[in-house]
Amino acid sequence: MLGGGSQVMAQTHTAPDQVNPEKPASAPDIAVISVSIDLGAGRRGVDMGPSAIRIAGLNSLLEDLGYDVQEVGTINAADPETMEPGETRARYLDEITEVCNRSFALVQKSLNDGALPLILGGDHSLSIGTVSAVAAHYAKSEEGIGLIWVDAHTDMNTPETTPSGNVHGMSLAILTGMGGPEHLQQMAGFSPAVHPGNVCVLGARDIDPPEREIVKDSGIRVYTMAEIDERGMAACMDEAITRVTSGTAGFHLSFDLDGLDPMIAPGVGTPVAGGLTYREAHLICEKVARTEKLVSLEVVELNPVLDAENRTGRLAIGLMASALGKTIL
Repeated sequence: MLGGGSQVMAQTHTAPDQVNPEKPASAPDIAVISVSIDLGAGRRGVDMGPSAIRIAGLNSLLEDLGYDVQEVGTINAADPETMEPGETRARYLDEITEVCNRSFALVQKSLNDGALPLILGGDHSLSIGTVSAVAAHYAKSEEGIGLIWVDAHTDMNTPETTPSGNVHGMSLAILTGMGGPEHLQQMAGFSPAVHPGNVCVLGARDIDPPEREIVKDSGIRVYTMAEIDERGMAACMDEAITRVTSGTAGFHLSFDLDGLDPMIAPGVGTPVAGGLTYREAHLICEKVARTEKLVSLEVVELNPVLDAENRTGRLAIGLMASALGKTIL
């Protein structure tokens, strides 16, 4: 029985011709990193996301899949009540930078040790550090990476366009070199950390008007919920996989749980109606696993304060199981 009970077991669906769950012999160990931060968000609570994921039974799930689990470390950001927000166009920037630097170091260590980093968040600003670390690691062998960004938002604001000053809404703009603090854009040692031609966003449905122009100019591929409704998740995901694996060493999956519809995932930092269904979300993760090109994975923006009996936490570990190879048969 997986940690989290029968509800987690029910969350791991796939096509009936898929073979079973065990970790391939060549698969790396899993390096778990917790990043407890909510400074980049607009409301408190997502800093408790890593704990909720663990309570839902993460380690048992990974061990049942046959993975060896390494606990690499936990990063705890300071509480916003204990500091000044600083520049209002990029709130708590100094502390977020520190957390990203520490996340960078732990992801680099994991990759150097030959493990697959599994990062538990925390708000989406942490991705500036994690994705930059993965990009820097593969740049040593002159390889780039792809990036699948599951999110209700495109996170392509800059300090000039942001309506809130929340850095979690700028992460993808920073990683693709479209704007933001220069020291964050250069965290990988170069910019962009990820070439926009190897980036896909899935599930977008809430984009700020000034942000739309940045998205259009960037060269990233955004699959809105309207397009997913019309074409189907399978077709969109197949295209996305082609894009993120074309000429790359592999890809990072950054799964913001607000990409899901709040009817099935109420405990998220910034809920937006009309999101991905339970099955669409699992199909994304199942297709990720089948590529055997996943080099790192993160799940972010789980807010236990807004959740009901850790429903979203249990769903999160079910999605991780699918992304890491769990199947029905």
